[in-house]
Amino acid sequence: MRIRQIDHVQLAMPLGKEAEARAFYQDVLGIPEVPKPPDLAKRGGCWFVRDGLKVHLGVEPDFHPARRAHPAFLVEDLSALKVRIERAGYSFKTDELLPGYDRIYVDDPFENRIELMETLPG
Repeated sequence: MRIRQIDHVQLAMPLGKEAEARAFYQDVLGIPEVPKPPDLAKRGGCWFVRDGLKVHLGVEPDFHPARRAHPAFLVEDLSALKVRIERAGYSFKTDELLPGYDRIYVDDPFENRIELMETLPG
């Protein structure tokens, strides 16, 4: 018996903020929304999927953002994504160097911390 991989990452969001989630995860990060199963859709929230990447946002009645704990997404063309992030009105932060990666942190609309990483050549 072994754990093989992560199926999805779930982040919390406040009630009724699905439009803001779509604007960030789908429009800025480019992860398309997929419909939630009907029984789960009643709870609110959104699911975003691209290839093997699955990000679920679930409504948390007593919402508090994840400020330290965070997902880290591997991206292509981080430079272009930085421009897209800024044009959408978000800001990002850099951190200490991590060998082999260029990376930034951006907060989603609910102040959940998201790490975006690009593998450096060589």
